[in-house]
Amino acid sequence: MSKKKKSVTETDVDVVLIGAGIMSATLGVLLKELEPGLSIEIYERLDVAAAESSDAWNNAGTGHSAFCELNYTPQKANGTVEIKKAVSIAESFEVSKQFWAYLVQKGVLSKPEDFIKHIPHLSFVWGKKNVEFLKTRHTNLTACHLFKDMEYSEDPKTIDKWIPLVMEGRDAKEKVAATKMELGTDVNFGSLTREMFAYLGKQENVKLYFHHEVRDLEKEGSTWEVEVKNLENRKKAKRKAKFVFIGAGGGSLLLLEKADIKEGKGFGGFPVSGQWLKCTNEKVIAQHHAKVYGKAAVGAPPMSVPHLDTRIINGKQALLFGPYAGFSTKFLKNGSYLDLAKSIKFNNIRPMISAGLKNIDLTKYLIEQVRQSPEDRFEALKEFMPNADIKDWELEVAGQRVQVIKRKASGGGILEFGTEVVSAADGSIAALLGASPGASTAVSIMLDLLGRCFKKQIQTAEWQTKIRGMIPSYGQKLAEDPELCAETRNYTSKVLKLNS
Repeated sequence: MSKKKKSVTETDVDVVLIGAGIMSATLGVLLKELEPGLSIEIYERLDVAAAESSDAWNNAGTGHSAFCELNYTPQKANGTVEIKKAVSIAESFEVSKQFWAYLVQKGVLSKPEDFIKHIPHLSFVWGKKNVEFLKTRHTNLTACHLFKDMEYSEDPKTIDKWIPLVMEGRDAKEKVAATKMELGTDVNFGSLTREMFAYLGKQENVKLYFHHEVRDLEKEGSTWEVEVKNLENRKKAKRKAKFVFIGAGGGSLLLLEKADIKEGKGFGGFPVSGQWLKCTNEKVIAQHHAKVYGKAAVGAPPMSVPHLDTRIINGKQALLFGPYAGFSTKFLKNGSYLDLAKSIKFNNIRPMISAGLKNIDLTKYLIEQVRQSPEDRFEALKEFMPNADIKDWELEVAGQRVQVIKRKASGGGILEFGTEVVSAADGSIAALLGASPGASTAVSIMLDLLGRCFKKQIQTAEWQTKIRGMIPSYGQKLAEDPELCAETRNYTSKVLKLNS
């Protein structure tokens, strides 16, 4: 015991952010803009920011705005297509763009072209039923002004102009359809996150620690005692913080369980790994300039919705297809194979078993994905790109996701395919669980968190004025105000240089 005490030093800090990803970066910048005097410490177990889910190669979706992602507009048994989630995500992405535009104008982000680019978003389907679905989806979405500019076509010649690689070599008799939203973007969240942390690192009373892992969390009165281990020298330290945010991606669940708050009981996690096929032929890459999403296979998780995806990574255009799902017991790409086992507790075992029994199709799908050969993966690509040559593609390991399992009132569990903010009643700690759409809606998620955990401050005139300075549409629904939506998009497109 005495040795342990000697290796521990105690300091006080206002805010501790766990994990150096897009969520912590967003929250850190928001808090520093709203309350410049706050002291903030950020702890990251790896040697660089944004190395897990926020990294461009690991992030399964960039610039999610619900323009092309068909899983955000589910089709009900009676054939109707629900657009509520798509509208919410589209609104949230507009909020993110406003915040980024503010940071560009302030000089926090030096060059918007380094992290965001104009890339059209398309949905593409084949087969009679899927075509009918896409047509209904288009009709429903374009009734909302957020999607009013979405084009629809069943004409092969028109679609060929939009996405020639997808149409080349396709059976002329096959019934196809596509929608196109010119307003789409590609966002490199790795680049964005690192630039935000570079800014934070220059601010007074902000410290960023790499190679530091948070090992335990314990409530002491009105503060949290955070145990941190320096992974380089193996020394431990403790920090007392007024507020803690757990933004550790897949690792958030394990830390939430250590915090042992009532609101965190009953949550479980289902890990899903991913892989990409990455194009290596520069001539092929140059022929495609779009994000093209199709329909997911039965039982597939949302992160596995197939897409032929143009990315701009480190200033260079790339072309990916996938992602292919897999199963790993790790909760992070750089995690431990014991993560899943460690997450199972008495309070969440029933919800996890219940959710597992209700998602047999998902289990079957993941087993099939794991067993796929290179030829199997290539066949999936050829459904999207009939003339693809296997010599032009190589496998790239993507990131790790942990889908949320949430306890129901009945005691059973349900598998959620979104993000979930879990916060203590007193607002002293919060954690972000889940995956998609995640990064694209980070600003809205963090504003919601501020409303939960900084209730008094966010109601003050000072904070309200500052938030509206960063996000002009704050407190208003873009889906309900066509003029405000148009004004907002014109403003962000100009500042972020997205005008095509």
